[in-house]
Amino acid sequence: MSLKHLVTGHAGFIGFHTARRLLERGDAVVGFDVVNDYYDPLLKEARLAILEATARRTGSPYTSVRADLADRKAVDGCFAAHAFDRVIHLAAQAGVRYSIENPRAYIDSNVVAFTNILECCRHQRTPHLTYASSSSVYGANTAVPFSEHKGVDHPLSIYAATKRANELMAHTYSHLFRLPTTGLRFFTVYGPWGRPDMALFLFTKNILEGKPIKVFNHGRHTRDFTFIDDIVEGVIRTSDHIAAPDPDWRSDEPDPARSNAPYRVFNIGNNAPVELSAYIEAIEAALGRTAERELLPLQPGDVPDTFADVSELVAAVGYKPATPVAEGVRRFVEWYTTEYPRIREQKPRS
Repeated sequence: MSLKHLVTGHAGFIGFHTARRLLERGDAVVGFDVVNDYYDPLLKEARLAILEATARRTGSPYTSVRADLADRKAVDGCFAAHAFDRVIHLAAQAGVRYSIENPRAYIDSNVVAFTNILECCRHQRTPHLTYASSSSVYGANTAVPFSEHKGVDHPLSIYAATKRANELMAHTYSHLFRLPTTGLRFFTVYGPWGRPDMALFLFTKNILEGKPIKVFNHGRHTRDFTFIDDIVEGVIRTSDHIAAPDPDWRSDEPDPARSNAPYRVFNIGNNAPVELSAYIEAIEAALGRTAERELLPLQPGDVPDTFADVSELVAAVGYKPATPVAEGVRRFVEWYTTEYPRIREQKPRS
C-alpha cells in the first residue's frame, strides 16, 4: 500500500535522493522547498526536473511546492491541502562555517521552520515525523564511536546548536502531544548530486582545474564519510518504522537515546572513519590526477574526528551503511565528469 509523504528540502542533496527513491517505489510525494541561492540554483532545478521525470515514468503522484518553511501560512496551507502518512523533514540551512558568519539564517531555516513543521504535524496528527539532525551535535565530545546514549550538550557551532534544538523540540512534542518523532544524525554525507560547498565537490573541481585544495587540520582529522544511497536507505527505513515509547525507560537513569514518549534518535554513518588525507587520495585515484595541497589549521566550529556507533540503527531497522569510500568517491567523480557539465550549461528558469 502506497503512502503519501511530505519531503521538505526536495531540491536539496539528501531530499532529492529521498524523494526520488520514494517515487520509484510507488509512493506519493509532496516536495516543499524555497529553492534559494545558497548555492547554484541550476543544480537544484536539475534535481527538480529529474523528480518530475521520475514521477511521469513511475506514475507516482508528485507535487512540488516552492515556498519558505519559515513562512507559517505557506506551511499551514500545504498541510491543509494534503493529509500525510509520513513527514520527512530534510530542509535546513547547512554548513558549519557559514553558521558562524550568518547565524540568523540558521534560526529562521532550522528553528522557526521546524516549529512550523511540528505544529502542523501535531494538529494534523501525522503518524510519524522523521527529521534530519547531524553528527555535529556531538560537538566537544571526543569519546568515539559517538553513541546516542551519550550526552550532546556541548555544540561547537550555531549549526550544531540548531540541530540539537530540533531534537529537544521534537522530544517535547512527542511527550506533550504523543507525536511520534525520529531524529537522524547524519555523518558527512557525500555522493552524486552533492552540494558544491562540500569538500568532495571543491576538491574534485580544483584538482581538475589544476588549482590547490585547502586541507584543514593538515589532513589529519577523520570523518565517517557516508554515501548518499546508504543515507537514503536509512531515512526511508526509519520513516517506515514509527517511533514508539520505550516501556523500560527510567526517569531516575534517563537514557538520551530513548524515551517514555514516542521519540527516537539514530546515528546514520558508515561506522568506518577515514582520515581526510586518505579521502583525498581516493579522489586522486578516481581522477587519475594528483592534488596540490595547501595545509591549514583546523577551522573554528569543526571537530577533529567523527565516528558513528550504528548499533541502535541496526537493532531498530536492520540496516547498516556499508559503501566503501573508494566506491562512493568513484561514483561521484563519474557523475561530476559526465552529468554535471551538462547541468552547468543549462539556462536558469526565468
